[in-house]
Amino acid sequence: MTEHAGTAPTTTFPRLLQGLAATRPEQTALQEKRYGIWQPMSWQVYAARVADFAHGLAALGVGRGEVVAVLGDNRPEWLIAELAAQSIGAAVVGIYPTSIGEELSHILTLARVRVVVAEDQEQVDKLIRLIADRDQGTEAATGDGSASGAAAPEGPPLLLETVVYYDPHGLEQYTESYLRDFTAVEALGRDWGAEHPGWLDEQVAQGSSEDVAVICTTSGTTSRPKLAELSHANLLAMAEHLTAIDPIDGKDRYVSFLPFAWIGEQMLAVACGLSRGLTLSFPEDSATQKADMREIGPDVMFSPPRIWEGMLSEVQVRIDEAGRLKRAVFGWGYAIGDKVAERRIHGKGAGALAPVHWLADQVALRPVRDQLGLARNGHAYTGGAPLGPDVFRFFHAIGVNLKQIYGQTEICGIAVVHRDDDIAFHTVGTPIAGTEIRIDDNGEILLRSASVFQGYHRNPEASAEAVDSEGWLHTGDAGYLDERGHLVVIDRQKDVLTTADGTRFSSAFIENKLKFSPYIEEAVTFPPEEGGQGMTAIVTIDPLTTGSWAEHERLSYTTYTDLAGKHEVQDLVAEEITRANEDLPESIRITRFVLLHKQFDPDDDEITRTRKVRRNVIQTRYAAIIDALARGDERVGITTTVTYQDGTTIERTIDLRIVDLTTFRVPEGRGRRPVWSGRR
Repeated sequence: MTEHAGTAPTTTFPRLLQGLAATRPEQTALQEKRYGIWQPMSWQVYAARVADFAHGLAALGVGRGEVVAVLGDNRPEWLIAELAAQSIGAAVVGIYPTSIGEELSHILTLARVRVVVAEDQEQVDKLIRLIADRDQGTEAATGDGSASGAAAPEGPPLLLETVVYYDPHGLEQYTESYLRDFTAVEALGRDWGAEHPGWLDEQVAQGSSEDVAVICTTSGTTSRPKLAELSHANLLAMAEHLTAIDPIDGKDRYVSFLPFAWIGEQMLAVACGLSRGLTLSFPEDSATQKADMREIGPDVMFSPPRIWEGMLSEVQVRIDEAGRLKRAVFGWGYAIGDKVAERRIHGKGAGALAPVHWLADQVALRPVRDQLGLARNGHAYTGGAPLGPDVFRFFHAIGVNLKQIYGQTEICGIAVVHRDDDIAFHTVGTPIAGTEIRIDDNGEILLRSASVFQGYHRNPEASAEAVDSEGWLHTGDAGYLDERGHLVVIDRQKDVLTTADGTRFSSAFIENKLKFSPYIEEAVTFPPEEGGQGMTAIVTIDPLTTGSWAEHERLSYTTYTDLAGKHEVQDLVAEEITRANEDLPESIRITRFVLLHKQFDPDDDEITRTRKVRRNVIQTRYAAIIDALARGDERVGITTTVTYQDGTTIERTIDLRIVDLTTFRVPEGRGRRPVWSGRR
């Protein structure tokens, strides 16, 4: 590939770690909450543990140019393993902890991984099953975690030799010879390092900024995920250019809870973390995540839209459950905050509203930010998928300086971002320093910078398709630059559709409008067939907010399927979609929809691990529903397989109601709900 635009740093992550350990030896680098107590780790201790594990990997036979996999939730050991592998010239591929069967096998075989660092018993069991299947000559585990028993297919072999685990609970009685405890590998490394003095320093010095540091899986919305190779220079160029326009320093704190396998976490926690010396905090577990984040009060936060949408739903539920006085106070404060947010996006200050806005913030808005763990936050980002303008505006109204990021794994996650004084809710901002942007004749967004990846691992054909001879990354997204120079992303090129009257539209735009409702979790829309009328949609409900509404309405239910099947819930969603339709051009309004009997599941390949909808899977799996929607049927039956805890399965036919919005009427006297509330 040709040289990318812009300049690239010449250092590496391990050398940055050594520098921080030398200049800030006692400052906290990482902290993890265990048994309710924060356990800090200084830069000096962090570097020492990385050195021990690096020596341990060398003792296990890992060499320069190899790939080490890490599989598990975010813990200090994840980063120790990553930096250790990079210290000896190996790359790291992160694997989502929810990955199973064929997906897990695909990554391990493609990357020719011999050593996996796994979190706990759950992850170890997956790897034991893969090794057993390989040794028995059968296929890798299927999506449900069971072996098919068929002969192994043609393809690259599974080379896995060693599994290192960092949470030993439940593994005390395991006797597999290839299993090793993380601390035991560190101890092995200390002995090996004592026998090879100066070796690791030579390896770190030998490392090049152009070496592959991280291999990240792509979203895989249409096919198997590809493995994108990102060098130290790629990631550090991104960090340098982002922090140049949005300064982050060593006093800032970051809570790490999104998978390190995702480019977003590598971008902020690792690249920006090491280049700026951020303190990273790891919550105890998912159940305490919100409380832990509130306790830390992070200065920097980066999350995909689903997290921000979830926060909005949480606020809506909490406000609805509050007393009349609190609801009135928040409504007043929000109205003031919204007016100030509107002024700021046009480059104006609060003006005459400043005194009353200060009061509104103290009384109504700051307590909400505090409950969300955002009281100290000065750098809030979202990316990975489009964030609806309504959700975007809500957070600015309550005083969160949220910015949209646009990028892809192939350009280290970010190429375009909003500035503090230049925000528009329908755009993703302007290019960061060192990034060029071009819209080709077909409307495709092209990007070029020092952060453009090295290529797809062992896939030169796909690499050549992604990056042309001039170094331009072909994103596959359609968009345009508005009069302010902001990038407006329409959708994936293949998903941009045209209605009968010639209106070009994005399915994602309509779906984000629908998902602004606190009761709608996901929505997939479909254009009318030739000669047909109106858009249709398959919708899933948010079980938390919808369940809370059902309890308030004294509706009893047992399962998600039971809740989604209730006419009252269907009418609730119909009302929400009707309101959303009012803000859409008539030609792309939803005319019919169905509430699905289940949530979309990444294990069923319906959404990716980052919750992007796989439209091709949805269109194939639910073809009968889509056809019934197009015909204007009143009901549709769907056969589904139910698996019980004992492993037995039954097939069940579920009758789904199709709601026709052309005949639906919002009840008399029901006004539009405030954006901060689920109540009318």
